[in-house]
Amino acid sequence: MAVAGCPDYFLHHPNYQDNVERAANHRQADLSFQQSTNQNSPSHQEDDVDLEALVNDMNSSFESLYASCSVQTESTPLLHNGQPSHRPAAYHIHSQSTSPHQRLRRSQPMHILAVRRLQEEEQQYRTSSLPAIPNPFPELCSPASSPTLSSGSLPQCQPSGKYIIKIFSEDGMGKVVEIPANMTARDLCQFLVYKNHCVDDNSWALVEHHPSLGLERCLEDHELVVQVQTSMTSESKFLFRKNYAKYEFFKNPLNFFPEQMVAWCQEANGTIPPSQLLQNFLNSSSCPEIQGYLYVKEMGRKSWKKLYVFLRRSGLYFSTKGTSKEPRHLQLLADLDDSNVFTVITGRKLHNAPTDFEFCIKPNKVRNEVKELRMLCAEDEQSRTCWMTAFRLFKYGILLYQNYKIPQQRKTSLSHFSAPVRSVSENSLVAMDFSGRIGRVIDNPVEAQSAAMEEGHAWRKRSPRMNILGSPSPLHPSSLSGVIHRTQLWFHGRISREESHKMIHQQGRVDGMFLLRDSQSNPKAFVLTLCHHQKIKHFQILPCEEDGQMFLSLDDGATKFTDLIQLVEFYTLNRGVLPCKLKHPCTTVAL
Repeated sequence: MAVAGCPDYFLHHPNYQDNVERAANHRQADLSFQQSTNQNSPSHQEDDVDLEALVNDMNSSFESLYASCSVQTESTPLLHNGQPSHRPAAYHIHSQSTSPHQRLRRSQPMHILAVRRLQEEEQQYRTSSLPAIPNPFPELCSPASSPTLSSGSLPQCQPSGKYIIKIFSEDGMGKVVEIPANMTARDLCQFLVYKNHCVDDNSWALVEHHPSLGLERCLEDHELVVQVQTSMTSESKFLFRKNYAKYEFFKNPLNFFPEQMVAWCQEANGTIPPSQLLQNFLNSSSCPEIQGYLYVKEMGRKSWKKLYVFLRRSGLYFSTKGTSKEPRHLQLLADLDDSNVFTVITGRKLHNAPTDFEFCIKPNKVRNEVKELRMLCAEDEQSRTCWMTAFRLFKYGILLYQNYKIPQQRKTSLSHFSAPVRSVSENSLVAMDFSGRIGRVIDNPVEAQSAAMEEGHAWRKRSPRMNILGSPSPLHPSSLSGVIHRTQLWFHGRISREESHKMIHQQGRVDGMFLLRDSQSNPKAFVLTLCHHQKIKHFQILPCEEDGQMFLSLDDGATKFTDLIQLVEFYTLNRGVLPCKLKHPCTTVAL
């Protein structure tokens, strides 16, 4: 059989490659066989021309490859437009005298490459043209409505966009939730409030907690939870708790930014309005500056140095020469863009800190490397709060103000998963007189006040209350009035003084934040722990007896209450002997 006269499909037949390899060892026999056969083939010229055109096309496509290798052999000549190139003159004369069959014989190695390419194309064609197989599970394929399995309908191994997050409460209990990749910290808090039937007072927060490093921080409402989780270790976790001080600086900025620490206030030589102070921090074109002394721990050492530090939008700097602000005397301590500010919760003993008011600037890339942390220490709580709040404002700017305004905008249009605010306006309460046959509304405020005092006095003078067994008893731990306060969220039982400080500090040192606990020194007394001007104070609630009945009092019997619930309700509306009213109860929630 002549090679030039074979059909096209024979070129990529597997047996053809073996014949080509054997042809290299028996060229003379093949040539004579081809000449004798071609005499009996009237159409061999046309087939020979077509085959040589295919070889020329293949050679032109691989010309760049052979040129880079610069290796040319006599068995595989490089053809350019059908003519040999870069050959000696003697070789040109010889190739002109050869027959087309000899040129075909010298081009046989190039046919092997052509055959392989044709085989690959045929294999691809066979794969793409396979008959469709009925799909027994169409709902598992993509698209979902496809009834057959094909190469383009197989499911792809792509992330579904859902992530598993574990949230812990104050009591150590956790809950696993599945959230989308674009869920923010605010959305997750709203979801947990709805699922756990909490009061939505826009004070819940998600806390990033690192027990191995002794650090924690409150996530900003716009931060993506999944993105924050990628920078956490396996020991780190999220906590769900209250944080009343998250945006308190928008309400009382002068309490958070003392004039002696704000350089702009010192240069103005006067009292700065609170609104102008906040605008200066939120305006990206302005250049506010926080300055003051800080204790800075040296990297990789246990020693601390007291340095004069400047906090700007570009970063945290310290002066190498006293309080000088000249650029040649400033050195960078930490960058704001790739870092976050954390509160140190392990105490001063672990890092041998000079004071109890530690905080830390942690780069996002750092996981468990304590040496990479920038440990700082302030003189008092107000200074530490000022540094940490300014860090947040410089880092996020106007985003914090937008996060603060979103809850106020949501009052008119609550989201579908937000729980209703369970509060009653005081304007809807009116005084009623039920002494007659028909009740009436008391419009006279003097009469309403006297009626309230008379009702309260008559309620106290009622017959002794009955305990659980039905027998009369004074105020006793087994009676209802002695245990009903334990069901309230603001009562925390037998916790220590230090634990109460820790709880109030975690949920924000704002004015009016309080909790009640059992007294450790007097088993019959209670203690009211209250925060005012970022200082925590304790007030003892002592029992007192009057006309055979037991009451509770904060002011040595001047104001008496039958139980703790009545006491809390009174001081929520009246300051009395306290420095401020009771506003924010320190509560915990079980997930």
